[in-house]
Amino acid sequence: MIDLTMHEDRLERAAGRAKERGVVVPTFAQMKDPASIPEGIRERLGQIGMWDVDPLNLFRISWKNEPIETGGGFGGVNYIEFPSSLTGVDARILALVGKWFPTGTHKVGAAFGCLVPTLVTGQFDPTTQKAVWPSTGNYCRGGAYDSALLGAHSVAILPEGMSKERFDWLANIAGEVIKTPGSESNVKEIFDKTWELRESGEDLMIFNQFEQFGNYLWHYEVTGHAMLEVLEQELGPEDQFRGITLTTGSAGTIGSGDFMKQQFPGSKIAAGEASQCPTLLENGFGAHRIEGIGDKHVPWIHNVKNTDMVIDLDDNMVVHLARLFNEGAGRSYLASQRVPEATIEQLDLLGFSGIANLSMAIKFSKYYELGSSDVVITVLTDSMDLYQSRLEEMRQEHGEYTDLDAAADFARYLMGLTTENLLELLYTDRRRIHNLKYFTWVEQQGRTYEEIMAQWYDRKYWTDMQEQVTEIDERIQEFNARVGLS
Repeated sequence: MIDLTMHEDRLERAAGRAKERGVVVPTFAQMKDPASIPEGIRERLGQIGMWDVDPLNLFRISWKNEPIETGGGFGGVNYIEFPSSLTGVDARILALVGKWFPTGTHKVGAAFGCLVPTLVTGQFDPTTQKAVWPSTGNYCRGGAYDSALLGAHSVAILPEGMSKERFDWLANIAGEVIKTPGSESNVKEIFDKTWELRESGEDLMIFNQFEQFGNYLWHYEVTGHAMLEVLEQELGPEDQFRGITLTTGSAGTIGSGDFMKQQFPGSKIAAGEASQCPTLLENGFGAHRIEGIGDKHVPWIHNVKNTDMVIDLDDNMVVHLARLFNEGAGRSYLASQRVPEATIEQLDLLGFSGIANLSMAIKFSKYYELGSSDVVITVLTDSMDLYQSRLEEMRQEHGEYTDLDAAADFARYLMGLTTENLLELLYTDRRRIHNLKYFTWVEQQGRTYEEIMAQWYDRKYWTDMQEQVTEIDERIQEFNARVGLS
């Protein structure tokens, strides 16, 4: 359960800071349905850029932003459908688009989900405490953004090997940026630095996305409902929703699968990772280049018992498809293969983890032999805006991207994608993966044996938490009333 204990002394200071900074906190209901946002706020948003550091942009933590950079309103859920000419499968693959959030990624929502319950209950005091955001990149960007709106000092922790764009952006927003050794695969080093800060004696609040259930709950409630709306729009009389495919990362986004399974009990949840670091598949280790998905541990907030499949992905596939989707020769080749121009123009909406999620959906569709009436949903966490430096590195390392390169990558990594390195989970497989949590969370991070057992055996562990949304929205409304803005 998310702790909603009230702390009146700190709450008064937090509300005072929010008033000083002009912060009105949106409810989960408003993030799901922006039509319920007060008209005055919606009108003022018309003068504000999507990525401006403006407190009104908290109301743009939604999948329904108009996909323009400045002055946009709200509409339907931002998503795209990938044609079979690109995927090589008959199944319909739909993807929610994460670019059209403040900071350019939906991770700002996950950060919001972790921060807000502590803010509106007075557990976090932005006037005295530092906000610490351990991350592999996008989450700490979202946390630094949310902290800046409150005038709170933020500490962003991320591996030194992440893309240049992440660090350039953080340099202008975060109070401190701490680079830990390694790259995407080095999550424990992030946790070690977090413990060092925790034991330093400083007054701080640590928002660890891998263990805080605000991350899970935001995706369960907001992303899950966005997926449902897309299906209500897209499913025909003969269509069937078959499941979601998502790289695990912090296991926040995959929480949307719990919501979708409740709506479609026959659907499945597929969790993905890099085959160079096969943690879920083989209890393995290693290093890889799919930025933003984390590994070498099972996140505390991952409801493993509800996961049906593990799909491992070659990171070479992701980096080669990034070139195919974004280089001129690659796009020309895709056009020659009858991929619609409208689709080609949107391929820059897929960052590295988005490419991985699409590849998972293809493998999922091939494994289950899905047809044209079967629908799969995934998510594009961020866009290639955050990976242009990686494209340049690949040009310098491999040279100009040619028509021959494009033909080879299209044949091998799209049309030739196979179902190898994939496991449909038995009950015992799920239990094995769940038990991997013990080594990270009980032995190293201070969680209890009793709680890890409750996650597996107590049916109400997850559902009771899901029902906290109503109470959190009530606390948000009380906080806004105390602040006195509108």
